[in-house]
Amino acid sequence: MSEKIINIESIHPIDIFGANDQNMEVIRNYFPKLKIVSRDNFVKAYGEETDLLDFEEKFTALMLYFEKFGRLTKTDIPKILDSDTNGSAMAPEGNSDVLVHGKNGMLIRARTANQVKLVESSKKNDLVFAIGPAGTGKTYTAVALAVRALKNKEIQRIILTRPAVEAGENLGFLPGDLKEKLDPYMQPLYDALGDMLPTQKLLQYIEERIIEIAPLAFMRGRTLNNAFAILDEAQNTTPGQLKMFLTRMGASSKFIVTGDITQIDLPKNQTSGLMHSQNILNKIPGIDFVYLDKSDIIRHKLVSRIIDAYSSEK
Repeated sequence: MSEKIINIESIHPIDIFGANDQNMEVIRNYFPKLKIVSRDNFVKAYGEETDLLDFEEKFTALMLYFEKFGRLTKTDIPKILDSDTNGSAMAPEGNSDVLVHGKNGMLIRARTANQVKLVESSKKNDLVFAIGPAGTGKTYTAVALAVRALKNKEIQRIILTRPAVEAGENLGFLPGDLKEKLDPYMQPLYDALGDMLPTQKLLQYIEERIIEIAPLAFMRGRTLNNAFAILDEAQNTTPGQLKMFLTRMGASSKFIVTGDITQIDLPKNQTSGLMHSQNILNKIPGIDFVYLDKSDIIRHKLVSRIIDAYSSEK
């Protein structure tokens, strides 16, 4: 009798084993000739070598399915085990417009007309500017596009960056080292990624620098090849900073720049790089500008009214 051990460290065990091992019960029924033990971050199977090789292939397909679609249910398992395709090549039914299958089976898709325009523009252009007020899903949709590209192996890494510009607070008075001072600026990016990737997988990607979240100043001097790079809060860049970021673009890369030109936190005497870019880049082939408005706001209904109130203030 031979033994096969499969390590599932990158996935939380309950996501594969199921609550009270209910997924494992389905899997064991498919391999009656094997003794299968699930414990901690390992699955051990005992039996004949040919049966073990089949089990390893099928169990790997289950893990690939979960990593791509963010779920693995008792009804998913038979479809995957009965299929001759790789688990990541399958898809839950009726999800053709889904950008990413997030945690716990969350379906992340473009939800408004202008978000759909952003998705379509990203397919056709390597550099897209998404401009609109708070709550319109600019950053969230951009991050979903980046995660989809990573899962589909279209790119090798994701770079997420923001300018560390103070919005009425003084960065120097925040406690902690440089990382601890900067992390609050990056938190919206962490939040979006947290919806789209299992926690352990996200931590692994960050540790391996497959996903990098860093302030804009850290981009200087780099070339970003085979990457999906997102510059968030671009209204708070100067023209020089935005030019620096855009010229980081390397081979086989896609860039999305997001920002809200109604919330510029730069000193009064400085020009916003995002405002400036609209005048000098809007006619270059391969670059597109997508504008979102209050009709795209998907936060609390009061957000739209608040934006109206501030817009009408004289």
